[in-house]
Parts: sequence; C-alpha cells; structure tokens
Amino acid sequence: MSGKFQKVAYKPVGLLLGVAAGAIAGAVFKEVWKLTAGDDDAPDAHDEERGWGEILAAAALQGAIFAVVRAAVQRGGAVSVRKVTGTWPD
Repeated sequence: MSGKFQKVAYKPVGLLLGVAAGAIAGAVFKEVWKLTAGDDDAPDAHDEERGWGEILAAAALQGAIFAVVRAAVQRGGAVSVRKVTGTWPD
C-alpha cells in the first residue's frame, strides 16, 4: 500500500476509533466517579450546588481517563494497521 493511500484509508478508521474512545472514556469516567465520590452524577461546571474543588477534581479525573483511553485505542488501532498492512500508520 502506498503511503498516500494508506493515510487516506486510515482516516475513517481513525475517526471511528476517536468516537469509540470518547464513548468508552465517558462510560469509564461515570463508573470511576460513582466509586470514588459515591455519587451517580459527576458535577458539571454550571452546577450551582457543587464547589470549585469538586468540579475541578471531576474535570481533572475525566481528562486523565479520556487521555489514557484515547492513547490505548489509538495505539491498538496503529498496531492493528501494522498487522494488516505491514506498515505503521503516520
């Protein structure tokens, strides 16, 4: 497979992986928040009844989980592409 073709062919796969990573990260965050905070709903920045500390802690936790899940999904996708095509995606 040529480099240009491979880049174009991988774009839709990369987009689907990104969507999947977001969905997985959201579900993981909800479960982790339930376990750590004992609350079914994570605070939103506009939640008037929650304090700064709780809102910022939730945002930091959500960001960390999203970054780890995204990296794991992207890495898995790249490894799969290499197995199928024999080359690493750019």
